[in-house]
Amino acid sequence: MAAWLCLFLILGQCGPAPRGVWRLLSDEFASSWKAAGIPDEGGITIKEGEITLQAGQPMTGARFAAWETAKLPRSRYAIEFEAMRVDGNDFFGTVTFPVNDSHVSLIIGGWGGTLVGISSIDDMDASENNTRGNAYFKNNAWHKVRIEVREDDLRAWINDKLFVNVSTKGHKLGLRPGDIEKCIPFGFASHATQARVRGVIVRRL
Repeated sequence: MAAWLCLFLILGQCGPAPRGVWRLLSDEFASSWKAAGIPDEGGITIKEGEITLQAGQPMTGARFAAWETAKLPRSRYAIEFEAMRVDGNDFFGTVTFPVNDSHVSLIIGGWGGTLVGISSIDDMDASENNTRGNAYFKNNAWHKVRIEVREDDLRAWINDKLFVNVSTKGHKLGLRPGDIEKCIPFGFASHATQARVRGVIVRRL
C-alpha cells in the first residue's frame, strides 16, 4: 500500500485535531451573545470585538449561549479578557463560567468598587470565603484578567497579579442566588456601572 494512502487512512480514522482556542467576540460567535434577561438591566452592544454593558437597575448581563453547542471545555481550560469600568463604583468585569459540573463567578470590583473573589464556595460569596481580596480599579482603564480552571483547583490573575489560588476538591461550588444565575453557562455582568469587555479568549490547558 502506498505511503500516502496509509497516511490518509490513519488521518481519516483519527479525525481532525480537537479545537484548542475559541475567540468568543470574533464574527464567528458574535451572534451567540444575548442579553441575560435580568429585570431592569441596561442595554448591551457588540461592536468591533467588544461588548458594552450599560448601567442597569442595578445589574446588566451579557450571556454567551453557545458554550455547549460549540463544545467548549468545562475543566482544564483558561479564560482571558480585558475589562473596563467606564462609569460607576461597583463590579464591572464579573464573569460567570463553568467549573466541571458547577458554575461560579469571579467578582471584579464589587462591594463598593474594590472587592475581588469567587462566588460562591461552600455557600459563601466572595466577601465571605478565603478567595476575598481587594484592589483599586481605575475607571476608563483596561484591566487584564486570566482564569485557569482545573479539576481540583481554580486560579485567577488580574493585571498579572494572582488573586485567587484555591483548591476546589471537596468543596461545594455554586453561584450567589439571584440574577447572576441568568448569566450561565458563561457571561459578564456589571452592577450599576457602565462596563466594556474585549479580547475574550478560551484556551484548553
